[in-house]
Amino acid sequence: MKRERIPVVAIAPHARAPESRPQGVWGENVKRILCVRTDNLGDVLMTTPALHALKHAYPGRHLSLLASRSGAMAARFVEDIDDVIEYDAPWVKHDTPIDASRDLAMLERIRTLGFDAAVIFTVYSQNPLPAAMFCHLADIPRRLAHCRENPYGLLTDWVAETEPQNGTRHEVERQLALVAQVGARADDRRMRFTVRDGDEASLAQKLDARGIDLHGPFFMMHPGATAASRRYPPDRFAEVAQALNARTGWPVVVTGSASEAELCREVSGGHGGISDLSGALDLGELAALVKHARVLVSNNSGPVHIASALGTPVVDLYALTNPQHTPWQTPHSVLNHDVPCRWCYRSICPEGHHLCLLGVSVDEVIDAVMLLCDARADAAAPLSIHP
Repeated sequence: MKRERIPVVAIAPHARAPESRPQGVWGENVKRILCVRTDNLGDVLMTTPALHALKHAYPGRHLSLLASRSGAMAARFVEDIDDVIEYDAPWVKHDTPIDASRDLAMLERIRTLGFDAAVIFTVYSQNPLPAAMFCHLADIPRRLAHCRENPYGLLTDWVAETEPQNGTRHEVERQLALVAQVGARADDRRMRFTVRDGDEASLAQKLDARGIDLHGPFFMMHPGATAASRRYPPDRFAEVAQALNARTGWPVVVTGSASEAELCREVSGGHGGISDLSGALDLGELAALVKHARVLVSNNSGPVHIASALGTPVVDLYALTNPQHTPWQTPHSVLNHDVPCRWCYRSICPEGHHLCLLGVSVDEVIDAVMLLCDARADAAAPLSIHP
């Protein structure tokens, strides 16, 4: 089943949001802003329209991003971010052991940087108060976030959390609405990621060694995802890849991290028209590949958000774990199968059936890709379907 729009969560009949406490526009005296976004790469990219609005609300603003390891990698390709501070925050899930001495050292580092304000970006299921306390202890005088409960002195600018009881917004819209509370508004709502010439050149060499022209038509396929609940079966990815290659004659490039090499080998299967680049690309090269792909086929993971930033058509195999992270302002098809257990927020399917993705057939994926083939304004070659 193709789902082009994710429905909002139903409104609870007696839900009442707490009162907000925004203090008004942050003026020209707010020069140095710490932006806190300590979750994943895609979350940072979906925050880039809000960062752009915040940066350009007044001349001379300086934005620093406090981010996780993967978020920091993405931030280095975002021109509106002046500095990146990498931090495995204890209030976010990660594999790094909790170490209070490291947290205290980071707190002191932030204090010495003399920020005028902090913006804490969260999804609605995250609690902003640990980060708010961190920023308060770092002597940052203004602190903005969505918050479900009354934060009292921890937030100087409190925007009441209304999601999901009063419906959900796309993550881009949520963060734009947050910074608008302090006067940061922008007509340009695009996500941002800058592809560097050097990354395109090095990618072109790697593709050339595999007989693929970066500027010729090809499909890109990304079968991995951090959560098992968000992964379409690899054997179905393989069927889609083989069918697309057979119907168009175009190469299919399969990507993933080095740890996903076995998964990518299963998808490529030694097929002559399917190339496995698992572990072969850094983030800049991966983004360059997304930029030039005719269509990206992917689970809902980082490459989908890179595609949104670069305008690449994407078929998003979107597990119904959470509703607000669909592709943004790029040609796309969102595929899933509706289930009663949707919006489970689980890393592993709690029902054990995985029907929200298993209900999507190979033919549906192929049809969606073919419909998007000519969606690019800069299409490298007209589509010619082989009999």
